Amino acid sequence: MTERYLIVGLGNPGKEYGNTRHNVGFRCVDALAEAHHIPFEPKKKSHAKIADGIIAGQRVLLAKPQTYMNLSGSATQGLMAFYKIPPERLLVIFDDLDLPFGTLRIRHKGGAGGHNGLTDIIRRLGTQEFPRIRFGIGRPPGRMDPAAYVLRPFDAEETNTLNIAVARVIDAVNEWLTSGLDAAMNHYNGSVQEPDEPDTPARPKTSPTPPTGSRTQ
Repeated sequence: MTERYLIVGLGNPGKEYGNTRHNVGFRCVDALAEAHHIPFEPKKKSHAKIADGIIAGQRVLLAKPQTYMNLSGSATQGLMAFYKIPPERLLVIFDDLDLPFGTLRIRHKGGAGGHNGLTDIIRRLGTQEFPRIRFGIGRPPGRMDPAAYVLRPFDAEETNTLNIAVARVIDAVNEWLTSGLDAAMNHYNGSVQEPDEPDTPARPKTSPTPPTGSRTQ
């Protein structure tokens, strides 16, 4: 019970980013905290908002880095060092342009695939070998700039699929903590409509740079 797991949702701080596609990591961590009645602490630790509680019988630290997306590794590394959490007990949840909207891809390890937040975590930790959940947000319509698309809010028509996918993340986390990551992959990889659909080919994507005038907090 004394050994913690760390679940980090990636996003940008501030109300203006709350409902954007780039913040689905924050949304999933908030949903986990609400589902398991774990309140976030009033003070930040290691540049992150944290909630410390029990999920599926395991001690779990939920975290939302407040350093803006491109510097997510600072908060993640700091929390892992302070709480002595090894990479195999870290789970990072983040948005992915290369997956259809609502699709989940759970993996033991892997590269950043162009996601700047994950890139910084890999750089800071010095390893790609940690669990992650890629949450598909789909490709931008037409010729829209991907950097603008990820900062675009979800619309009303997307809400049902979004909520179902977030609920599946909650279930996948429970499965990971009780039965291991392979079990979570077997049961929850895929889309809302087609749980067993194969991986889609990787395509180049771009995460936006922090907003002008942004700073670490």
